[in-house]
Amino acid sequence: MVSALQEMDADTLLIHTGQHYEPALSQVFFDELGLPKPDRNLGVGSGTHARQTAALMVALEELIGDVTPDRVVVYGDVNSTLAAALVAAKLHVPIAHVEAGLRSFDRSMPEELNRVVTDALSDLHFTTSPEASDHLSAEGVSSDGVHFVGNPMIDTLLRFRDALDEVGARRRFRLDADYAVVTIHRPANVDDPATARDLVRALGLVSTEIPILLPLHPRGRESLDDAGLLDLPDVVVTDPLPYLEFMALVSGARLVITDSGGIQEETTVLGVPCLTLRDNTERPITVTLGTNRLVGHDPDFIFASAVQILEDPPLGTVPPLWDGQAGVRIAEILQR
Repeated sequence: MVSALQEMDADTLLIHTGQHYEPALSQVFFDELGLPKPDRNLGVGSGTHARQTAALMVALEELIGDVTPDRVVVYGDVNSTLAAALVAAKLHVPIAHVEAGLRSFDRSMPEELNRVVTDALSDLHFTTSPEASDHLSAEGVSSDGVHFVGNPMIDTLLRFRDALDEVGARRRFRLDADYAVVTIHRPANVDDPATARDLVRALGLVSTEIPILLPLHPRGRESLDDAGLLDLPDVVVTDPLPYLEFMALVSGARLVITDSGGIQEETTVLGVPCLTLRDNTERPITVTLGTNRLVGHDPDFIFASAVQILEDPPLGTVPPLWDGQAGVRIAEILQR
């Protein structure tokens, strides 16, 4: 989207809030993917939801007040998204929300609250799937500002798909052709010790069928370690990986187990079976059209689902407009 706007000679200012600040979760994306260097880095760092959002709002209020943009474009459902939308709305700057209309209908998820509030404040809504547009309509959002454009994150995946080195990534971690990739980081899964123990037990069961590679997000590392993760002999735990290496491993995996929203989408496009460690998803199209299944937290059910998928992998299809051109569509609408 940013590159498409720049090719149209739009005057853009790219802001890195610093909410994600560790090199493996931040700078590596700019380096690997050729993203333009941010014009500003606010460097807010970590903190509780309230402290982080407050720090973001203070920094963004000063910045937006100085720049006086014609429009603020926000992406996704993180605290930076919410903070930017709140500040822009109070400064009477129009807001465009990319990935609008996604709903899990689970208000216990911080991301769900961020999505709902951001959509309520925005006047342009760029959706990734038809049901997202339906959710906005049900909430009273005018259809004039809702645009089904496809999935910008898939633009990146498709752009670099031919560069994914599956063989090299497997070789680095001494993996055979049969392996699974796991990611776990959501508060509902790692903050409660009982749930963390259930998930570690589930991974132990699955690892008796297929070896597991788990790039472990800093969030939840302590609780999963306490639950016995590092004692599982057939689970290789590593630090977060660069995007291209991680996606190469996902692309070559026989199975992915995750609680990430984005990975549900990426596995759908790659045709890789995915088990999602949640009871709901804001991306249901990955279930209805893709390779994704919701399996919750019960260890025995997760194990049974993994065995079934390994024996009979699901056949999915790529959702409409997930074709690598979403960013161009967004840029054209913004220009108009």
